[in-house]
Amino acid sequence: MPSLLVKNADVLVTMDQARREIKGGCLLIEDGVITSVGPKAEADETLDASGCVVTPGFINTHHHLFQSLTRVVPGGQDALLFGWLKTLYPIWARMGPQHMKISAQIGLAELALSGCSMSSDHLYLYPNGVRLEDTIEAAMSLGLRFHPTRGSMSIGESAGGLPPDALVEDEADILEDSIRLIDSWHDGREGAMLRIGLAPCSPFSVSRELMRDTALLARDKGVMLHTHLAENDEDIAYSLERFGCRPGEYARDLGWVGEDVWHAHCVKLDAAEIDLFAATGTGVAHCPCSNCRLGSGIAPVRMMRDAGVRVGLGVDGSASNDAGDIMAEARQMMLLQRVQNGADAFSARAALEVATLGGAAVLGRDDCGALEVGKRADFAVWDVTTLANAGAWDPVAALVLCGPQRVRELYVEGRAVVREGQIERLDMPRVAERARGLATALMG
Repeated sequence: MPSLLVKNADVLVTMDQARREIKGGCLLIEDGVITSVGPKAEADETLDASGCVVTPGFINTHHHLFQSLTRVVPGGQDALLFGWLKTLYPIWARMGPQHMKISAQIGLAELALSGCSMSSDHLYLYPNGVRLEDTIEAAMSLGLRFHPTRGSMSIGESAGGLPPDALVEDEADILEDSIRLIDSWHDGREGAMLRIGLAPCSPFSVSRELMRDTALLARDKGVMLHTHLAENDEDIAYSLERFGCRPGEYARDLGWVGEDVWHAHCVKLDAAEIDLFAATGTGVAHCPCSNCRLGSGIAPVRMMRDAGVRVGLGVDGSASNDAGDIMAEARQMMLLQRVQNGADAFSARAALEVATLGGAAVLGRDDCGALEVGKRADFAVWDVTTLANAGAWDPVAALVLCGPQRVRELYVEGRAVVREGQIERLDMPRVAERARGLATALMG
């Protein structure tokens, strides 16, 4: 791979230990790794970042990519979580492999255009021959770093769960497929482009036994664990009625805390649960736009970070957001924490830190999240000469505080994913047209 020099950045936001911001900074990249930060150097190719801010690539810690074909569905637009799910389950049950791949390509392209270089995904339903490989192929086609999780649902309505019986799977089959996927696809090495995780959907859609067995399997295989937890008041009420304890206690009792675990949402964690997560190194994927859309509440992000909990950002599925813009999530997080705690409670730079370093910590990727020598070459180039940034005195804070932002360039492992504001490897108008056709058919 030719070496690459990114030069003349107005500001290079390193997110290193000193949180340096280097005016006129340069990055030298060789074989997908950053080998020099700051001074100019010689390289085979150059990328002129004049008029731009360069940041680490953003990291998305929670998504349901299959939902990109079911945005703003009537009947679910104004519903709380459980009612929203009941509206959408029958539609999702009609999806197949092609829906999954195209939906994932749409969702990942949206993320890339908003500066995201690495994304997790939580696929927890497998109707009509769907496999996790459908989303893996989508990520490979774009060139993004990908952490798909083998989700699952095993307790249907007839057994007291929320999902319809037609969408649940046998638990032995779930575990067998989990083993297959890890053995076939998981890469635990530094610089990995693909890592598999295991992710039973939620306490209201799987059994205690599956939660426990999945944790045992994940630790035997050395992969991470993920699920939804404490998302809204309905979630808390279900846990108290069904299990006789709060969600944090439920997670602790089943082995679902630790540095290899991250939970989505956690809007309703109490002080004791926050302390538990901090003490055990358990991560949280914060999804502010989805939490607003479903009326779930404002997650205690400032309190969690003050306690030492690892927090990253998640866009959540596009049926509950209804977008996949990771920069918009950073802004929404910052604004909500100010609403909750005061205007000085959460800065623009804190939001950028959660979006980069925070996500890397949550996903166990100490090789990503910062522009430092030895880190992977995942970075975003933001044009700050645009109308949205006109008049901004602080170009770094402007990324979060000013108008909608789109990357000019996005590189992953030193390779272009977005160039001059366009997805590099896919014919996106054609993919979008295909997505519209599939969505229209689902409406029938």
